[in-house]
Amino acid sequence: MMFMQVDMIPPAVVGTRNVLDACSKAKAKRVVVVSSIGAVIVNPNWPKDQAMDEECWSDQDFCKTTQKYYCLAKTIAESEAVEYAKKRELDIVTVCPSIVIGPMLQPTVNASSLLLLTILKGGHESMEDNIRYLVDVRDVAEAILLVYEKPEAKGRYICTSYTMKMQALVNKLKGMYPNYNFPKSFTEVDDNNKLSSEKLQELGWKYRPLEESIVDAVKNYEERGLLLKE
Repeated sequence: MMFMQVDMIPPAVVGTRNVLDACSKAKAKRVVVVSSIGAVIVNPNWPKDQAMDEECWSDQDFCKTTQKYYCLAKTIAESEAVEYAKKRELDIVTVCPSIVIGPMLQPTVNASSLLLLTILKGGHESMEDNIRYLVDVRDVAEAILLVYEKPEAKGRYICTSYTMKMQALVNKLKGMYPNYNFPKSFTEVDDNNKLSSEKLQELGWKYRPLEESIVDAVKNYEERGLLLKE
């Protein structure tokens, strides 16, 4: 895990700073930094009965303690961007997407795509019934364009569409694609945090039906041969 800490954090932070330096020199009118809900949701002190919104930041010390280095890297990088905006008077807006599903554009499978692929390809008799926050890749692209173009967009924006427990997601996939090998059982997890995209929706953002995202994702995986048995 120490390797992951050394490996992930400097590129995220230094890379963000380098891009912002270039934008500042180019006198960019607005910069949209794509962060992650990883910079939002790892906060044990947030009230359990209150949906996490843009005021919620992942606790850096808790990320270190629990070895959530991806979330730590995203939190530090986004915090750096916010501070950079204050010091350089650069107009920066951040977008924090959740797990991105839908058709893949990139040639290799990323962590978000693995969520549906892992469920569909099987091999797991049991899974933890924890919460997953989902958003379509095309809706993320529209959110980024929206906050870039809207003059009134300020600060950070959580970008997520659906909150589902793993068992509910598997049952939906099973109803749509009954011939795949799905997990047989689920382990209960105390995981009931809510996540709000209300601020982004108030700006005019809309998202597509979950079924559309799933259908287009699975079709894309099938066309790429990603669902073939190894």
